[in-house]
Amino acid sequence: MYRSAFFIVLIVVLFSSCKQYTEYVKSDVIYYVDDDKPQDFLGKSADSIFKVYIDVELLKRENTSTPLGLQVCGFGAFDVYWDGILVGSNGKMTKSGQAEIPGTELTYYQIPENLASIGKHIVTVKGTQTELRESRRGIKVKLESYLRLHRAPLIVMSFMNLMAGAFLIASIYYFFLYINSTRKEATVLLFGIICLLFFCLLIIEYIKFYIDIPYTHFYTRLQIVGLLTLVISILVPLYFMLQFGFKKKRLFLFLLAVSLLVIYITYYGHYDRTAIYFSYSMCIFSMIVAVDAAYRKIKGGLIVVLGLLASVVVNKFIFYDFGLFVAFTIIVLSMLYLHTIRAKALEEAHNASLLLSSRLQLQLVKKNIQPHFLRNTLTSLIDWIEESPQQGVIFIKALADEFDIMNSIAEDTLIPIKQEIELCRKHLEIMSFRKEVCYNWEEKNIDFNEEIPPAVIHTLIENGITHSLPPKQGCITFSLSFTREKKYKQYTLITVAKNRNRKKENSNGTGFKYIKARLNESYGSNWQFDSFAVEEGWCTIIKIFDKK
Repeated sequence: MYRSAFFIVLIVVLFSSCKQYTEYVKSDVIYYVDDDKPQDFLGKSADSIFKVYIDVELLKRENTSTPLGLQVCGFGAFDVYWDGILVGSNGKMTKSGQAEIPGTELTYYQIPENLASIGKHIVTVKGTQTELRESRRGIKVKLESYLRLHRAPLIVMSFMNLMAGAFLIASIYYFFLYINSTRKEATVLLFGIICLLFFCLLIIEYIKFYIDIPYTHFYTRLQIVGLLTLVISILVPLYFMLQFGFKKKRLFLFLLAVSLLVIYITYYGHYDRTAIYFSYSMCIFSMIVAVDAAYRKIKGGLIVVLGLLASVVVNKFIFYDFGLFVAFTIIVLSMLYLHTIRAKALEEAHNASLLLSSRLQLQLVKKNIQPHFLRNTLTSLIDWIEESPQQGVIFIKALADEFDIMNSIAEDTLIPIKQEIELCRKHLEIMSFRKEVCYNWEEKNIDFNEEIPPAVIHTLIENGITHSLPPKQGCITFSLSFTREKKYKQYTLITVAKNRNRKKENSNGTGFKYIKARLNESYGSNWQFDSFAVEEGWCTIIKIFDKK
């Protein structure tokens, strides 16, 4: 409610600042050059002196206690006269042997109170224009309270500076968020860039009120504004496409680029119109993406549609210079709302991952302290101590080493592959005592700099022991190999033994569920797991893809 009231007050102030203090009637402009002979406006040569006579009629003054002001818009360096009395200069006219000092495009002059009477007056502008003569801009004047002429830009700039500051702070925040985040999300970086571009657009648009820009560089500012609007018009729809998972991104971006290029070529040189049509294209393409998201019932899609509609309405009924930035602000607020939704989803996912991690840690500990495992292991240990105390000591040491490793990795999400292999070796040593079966371990091309979720290979070893028939002669061999390709790395574990009768549905068993949960915890969806029978026995493949 308070935000709505603030917005209404803002609009009222902006409109009131545009209200003219006085009314006047302006006659057709008469141009004279050189020897006071009516000719083309600027004359034939660059050093031609022009004169512009503008008849104005002052019908009323609302407040005679404040001085009357005169606003003049025009290119060149000139002097301004009110009823033949010099009231001010803008730059310095060119003279023989002296180059022109360009004036600014917009200037204000105070009219002496004794000359500001009700009735008809003549404004005379005399000067030169040596640059940008091909633009053939005329001279325009406006009567207004002198104080209001100076205050109106300040009122506008105060609100625009608030928006610019908000955009700047948002851009810095999201840049820091992107840099310090472990997950480099393109939408976060893109949002920071868009906010920074909005900030730059506001500064460039209103920089004319901060510094004097010679008329020779008048179009430079407009070109920068057009370029910034062009880039924003591409990035905003791209942001919505990424945020909503729009399918045909490349085709859509191509159509958007073609549309903007056609607008640029068609309206080349018409800077304001070009920027307006750029923003229209941005809204249209963003609206299509948002409507598609709302149709697919993606959270936040309907809010963005309403925000875009509100920006169109604002831009329709408010003067372009104000309406554009108010519309941009509404769009950015819609984008910010999407970020809050995204942040909430990430927070929920993080909390879920913490619960999953805790559950996996507990499951990892339970793997070796389950009553069935302990009972059978201790029973075997008693037998070995009675029959061969020396081998029983080795059995005890292997069991202690496995528990030590399990205890050290219980809270880790990734461990060195060397530690995982050591865990597997200890487990095979224990199981060889328990089952009195020969188990052999082999490894090929292992990169000991790699990491893997804890007890993943260990779980595969347990499954291999459970589902393999004891050989009459020889050993059951577990062979682990590692390969690295351009887009993924792969672990392959082959159990060389005769398989018990089992079906591939066993891939949904408890052991495999643990493995998949661990892979999902560490790699998201960037992994692939497969387990199947082969001629030698059983093969299990774990592929871990590079993050996109």
